[in-house]
Amino acid sequence: MSSKQPAINFGAGPGKIPNEVLRAAQEEFLSYQNMGFSVTELSHRSQAYAEINGNAESNLRKLLNVPVNYNILFVHGGGQGLFSAVAMNLLKPTGTADYAVAGIWSHIAATEAKKYGTINYVFPKPSSSGIIPDEASWSLNPDASYVYYCDNETIQGIEYPFVPDTKGVPLVVDMSSSIMTKKIDVSRFGVIIAAVQKNLGTAGLGIVIIREDLLGRAMDICPSILNFELLSNYASILNTPPVFAGYYYSRVYLFGKVLEWVKSHGGLEAMEEQSKRKSELLYTTIDGSSGFYQNSVPVRNRSKTNVPIRIKNGDEGLEEEFLREAEEKGMYQLKGHSLVGGIRVSLYNAVSYEDLLILIDFMKEFLKNHSETG
Repeated sequence: MSSKQPAINFGAGPGKIPNEVLRAAQEEFLSYQNMGFSVTELSHRSQAYAEINGNAESNLRKLLNVPVNYNILFVHGGGQGLFSAVAMNLLKPTGTADYAVAGIWSHIAATEAKKYGTINYVFPKPSSSGIIPDEASWSLNPDASYVYYCDNETIQGIEYPFVPDTKGVPLVVDMSSSIMTKKIDVSRFGVIIAAVQKNLGTAGLGIVIIREDLLGRAMDICPSILNFELLSNYASILNTPPVFAGYYYSRVYLFGKVLEWVKSHGGLEAMEEQSKRKSELLYTTIDGSSGFYQNSVPVRNRSKTNVPIRIKNGDEGLEEEFLREAEEKGMYQLKGHSLVGGIRVSLYNAVSYEDLLILIDFMKEFLKNHSETG
């Protein structure tokens, strides 16, 4: 890669962070707001951090139009920590929950929840990857404490085209990879969880949007650091973070910067329009390659943010060559997840349409050079 050519991160997570955000963070890393010390050194009890925390929460609430009867929490850890937290905070009323398992991340979440109660799978394992069974076929338990699903499965590249109707049972959704890519009606959900390292920041921070009536249900074994009611009572500042003081809060700082970037670039409507535009271009390129590039997910369930691709029915030699040549041209983290292989293109908000055009041009060139091989 030329030293002057910028690298493009198509990774599934950590995802690309907007260059404007990185530059702003770089400027304030050594001296936050001309205070003379780094944002990572801020006391979590300081007024400066209170403003970071408050602004991040306020911007998230405005961008997603979060109703007043929902609390926003910033939590330690990523998605897998939240899988446990959901179960320990919500299972208690009946000890049972419904899980819609359409991919690997919802499977991991259900496996974690089994440690704390009885889990009902609302549909059998799909016969082939990428299929989300029709909602009419789901077997929901009316006595479940909650119904859980993952809106976008990053490994298989599948996305729900609907919000499940749970007949009044609280609905919990993992939106780690789809949050801030489309408009949502928050009031349809009891709880929204998301790890921020896809569209909203760096790994190690999670967000929880929870309806107030669902607070106060935590199991006795739930650690304080994962107790949603305690976190709400302490405005997400329950404890001093590990490693070194302020590091966790610098993640909130960066998260807040990304939200400011979203606002300044047209808000959620612009992000949704751009997401559709990018994914449509990529799928059109795949489907128009006469089978050279392949995506096996049914069109109705195709993800707009994570697109798995196989080359010529999984020719691993060609796929390795594709990855090698892509890196030579400055395009990185295109390798598919180890469980499924192949190629994976992640189109998070910070990946611009222009970034994608560079990849599309390369895909067409690679097709031209290799379509007669094998």
